Order: sequence, then C-alpha cells, then structure tokens
Amino acid sequence: MQASHFVDFRLSRVQGGQGGKGAMSFLSLYAKEWAGPDGGDGGNGGHVVFQANRNLRSLSNVRAVHIAQSGGNGKSKYGNGKNADHTVIQVPVGSLFKDEFGEFVAELEQHDDLYVAARGGAGGHGNYFFLSNDNRAPTTYEEGGLGEEKTLSVELRVMAHVGLVGFPNAGKSTLLRAISKARPKVASYAFTTLNPHIGIVEYEDHEQVAVADIPGLIPGAHLNKGLGFSFLRHIERCVCLLYVLDLTASQGPRSQLQDLRYELEQYSSGLSQRPAAIVANKTDVGGVTDLLDELTREEDLPVIAISAKKKNNTQSVVQFIRKLYDQHALT
Repeated sequence: MQASHFVDFRLSRVQGGQGGKGAMSFLSLYAKEWAGPDGGDGGNGGHVVFQANRNLRSLSNVRAVHIAQSGGNGKSKYGNGKNADHTVIQVPVGSLFKDEFGEFVAELEQHDDLYVAARGGAGGHGNYFFLSNDNRAPTTYEEGGLGEEKTLSVELRVMAHVGLVGFPNAGKSTLLRAISKARPKVASYAFTTLNPHIGIVEYEDHEQVAVADIPGLIPGAHLNKGLGFSFLRHIERCVCLLYVLDLTASQGPRSQLQDLRYELEQYSSGLSQRPAAIVANKTDVGGVTDLLDELTREEDLPVIAISAKKKNNTQSVVQFIRKLYDQHALT
C-alpha cells in the first residue's frame, strides 16, 4: 500500500450532478401512428456527500474538485432516466466545513454522520407529463435542473486525542516511536517533523488513543514564524496536550514551558488551559537532576521523567495518556 501524506485542510469545489433531460416522444402503434405522448422523465442528478469515518485520520480523500454524476435522460415508451448514484467522500470524524466566506456550515461529529454538500438537479419532465384534456399532443419537455455548486473549506476539528507539544528536537518524534507503531523521521536538527504524525496507542482492552507528534514550535509562532500558524492549528485540534521538554537544552525546562504556553495562549485564548501534563525528556544525560526536581516542585502539572531514546519510563507516559483520554477525550 502506498503511503499517503497527512492532510488536515483542503479547499474543494463541489457540484451536484445535472438532472437528466425529459424526452419528447410520441407513441406509434400499428393501428394508430400518433397514439399520444410517451416521453419519460429524466433521472435526478447525484449529490456530493461527505461521510464521517472513524477509521480515517487525514483529509487525503478530499480532492480540489468533486462533481457528481448526471441523471439519465428520459426515453420513449414512458421510460424514465436513471437516477445518478451519489458521490460519497469519506472523511475523518471531526471534519469541519465552512463556506467561501469562512462561515460555518457543518461538522461531522459521529461515525457515519452525513453532510450533503451539493444537491443534484432534478430530472426534467418528458412530454407525457404535460398531457392534459386541453393538450392531447404536447411537445413541451424540460431540460434537467443544474446541480448546486459551491466552494468549501474542509478542516479537521479534532486531529488526535493527545498532542505532543514542544520546541524542535525536544524528542517528540522519538517519544511517539517509543509508545506507538508510528515511525516519524528522527534526526537532530530543527524541523525534522514538518507534518503531524499520528500514532495509535493500543491498550489491552482494545481501546485505541490517537497521539499526534506536532511539528516543533519556535518563539514567535503565534506571529506565524516557522510556519507557526499551521503548527498551532494542529495543536488546536488536540483534546489534551503533553508538553515535551528537553532537560539538556540551553533554555531551562521551566522557561521552555512558559514560552510554549505563551505561544499557545497568544494564538488562541484558552488553548494553554487544555488538560495537560509535562514529559521531561532526556533523563539519561547527566546533570539534569536539579532541573527535574525544580520542575516537579514548582509546576502545577504532573511531571513524567523519561528518556525517549532509551525508552526509560515511557510506559508511564502510555498510562498517563490513557488517564487523560478517559477523563477528557470521551466527554
């Protein structure tokens, strides 16, 4: 299977199918050449429909243009055209739709929820429809109606249950590899992660929790520095947060946390107040004990000390993720 890129935002032009044309026809019998009108109606055009699927995490199914099929044309001998099949696009649960003016139009919140984005046109009537006592040989028929057409923006409201937030090289990707089957690229330079990676943490009771490795923020992200708007938008779509702090960085862990919270709050009021915990990473490096003690003593959030690289205490992260999920993601 070919790997697909994670997509959390799309612009799409959607157009319902055109209705089929009504037929203009007269029945011809052996005994009577003009036995009356027999033109059937055209079929209805298909709708463009978005359907929520709990198994999807990306908007990769959403194309730039979606045009539904047209209805079949009416036929002679009272034959009606076939109604077109609807075009159904599968999207993740939590997909949010806005019109071309940025106004909210729909959100798919549950598995199998449907949003009819563009309705197909009605089939046109054939000339048999217009038969009346006053007009026994109507030649009137209708073209099929045009389908609705609009431009929509589609974005993911909730990308993951838990988001890993931190500055570049804090160890978020390494942590995600340690606790899930996701395999994000890991290297010791800034912006290794340019798109979110989604890992699924599986538990013995078969519950699955989605964890997102968010691209590293930099100071000034709320001003769109370092692709900040894009990265912060990803964070906004996570129910809970884990602040991944580098105990070996030149900037102390408490200062890192303060700056991360500041960037989140400046971007969206209340974002820094999401349910959260601190993951203090790189405890395998010497000389970090005092920093860790201070972090645990002074901060009000739970602190989990780990070495993602050596997988030291990463199971505690798995357990705390489940706690966050049970308390907050299911409400």
